[in-house]
Amino acid sequence: MKKLLIAGVPGLLLAGCATTGTPAPVHVRPPFVPIPANTVGLERVIGQNARGLVAMFGRPGADMLEGDARKLQFQSGTCVLDAYLYPKGKAEPVVTYIDARQSDGSPVDRASCVAALSMKAQGK
Repeated sequence: MKKLLIAGVPGLLLAGCATTGTPAPVHVRPPFVPIPANTVGLERVIGQNARGLVAMFGRPGADMLEGDARKLQFQSGTCVLDAYLYPKGKAEPVVTYIDARQSDGSPVDRASCVAALSMKAQGK
């Protein structure tokens, strides 16, 4: 009995390696579909040039250039706003995207940050 069991074990192990002839499932990623960002409350900022932003929020805390792109960063006591300006053709760069966070890095609503920066610039 022992010999039969020892002789049968390799066969059982090899049986586990056999294929059934059906191909393994293929995982296909769905196509990338950009999700439009909510821009409610950002109408005053999106499309502005650098002069418009400075008029709205005051002097930026940071002004960075990378190729044709420009990033202006504005800060209040509660939030940090990054405005990304890109040229369209030969036109002057304008804000096409903004990002906002609390001073500690936590997420914050972008429109709320724009409102806070506007109030700071107006001295309120």
